Amino acid sequence: MYDDKKLGFLFVLPFVLGVLLFKLFPFVTSFALSFTQYDIIDPPQWIGLQNYRELFGDDPLFRKSLGVTLWFAALAVPLRVGFALFVAHVLNYKLRGINFFRSAFYLPSILGGSIAVAVLWRFIFSKYGLVNLVLVKLGFEPIAWLADEHFSMWTIVLLFTWQFGSAMVIFLAALQNVPASLYEAAECDGASRWQQFWRITVPLITPVIFFNLIMQMVHAFQEFNGPYLITEGGPLNSTYVLALHIYEQSFRFFNLGYGAALSWVLLAVVAVLSGISFWSSRYWVFYAGEKDAPK
Repeated sequence: MYDDKKLGFLFVLPFVLGVLLFKLFPFVTSFALSFTQYDIIDPPQWIGLQNYRELFGDDPLFRKSLGVTLWFAALAVPLRVGFALFVAHVLNYKLRGINFFRSAFYLPSILGGSIAVAVLWRFIFSKYGLVNLVLVKLGFEPIAWLADEHFSMWTIVLLFTWQFGSAMVIFLAALQNVPASLYEAAECDGASRWQQFWRITVPLITPVIFFNLIMQMVHAFQEFNGPYLITEGGPLNSTYVLALHIYEQSFRFFNLGYGAALSWVLLAVVAVLSGISFWSSRYWVFYAGEKDAPK
């Protein structure tokens, strides 16, 4: 028995070391660096709260990037979750070849975050790209998707929404766990498919909807590839998200102390929004076993 315990500890040792070295240690180190001036070459110099005072008082790019990030999340998260739920609902029907379509719709989640897809997306939305070609064929004027601040954000939002596969798979698993007897009883009572969806399906999968909202919100605040590779934060900083500001401060200007402070502010924003989401969930999320649905 003793040898089995030692063998078990040996198997989990790589995971524990990975968490300590690549998760916990950078986490604690970044917090310490946020109170220093550090440029990689010279040793860190303790400056207290100076980075945070500069961040909130003398950095207009921080306020701009935070506003852009909040706007991006407000647009992209509902679209991604809503579209994932819609596709999962369609793919829940038992049709011929449905497994192929489930795999095909999941594929963008594997490819969507890659640099190659971001470059391809930039080409599609360029001045002479595929989207404008279709618009011209339909009789519309071409749109400067990447050069107009009113449209540039939508290119990033659409790329984020296109990567809906992971949320779709989770929704599909939840939909398959809804008892078919409930739909049969509702159909006998004359309920339409639309009524069945809103009165049966949605209430029973609200925990999964809540989970996907939280996960996609976290992903939205970490979005980097799209704004960096497609629009480079422009035009006029209209897609300059906070993750891009952190990257430039840390690895372009080598101001790692200030970049660490920005990272912790980003963590605080996500934590506050997550807390608000958990507080609001008591009013609309229904868990199995509860006697009454949320009021």
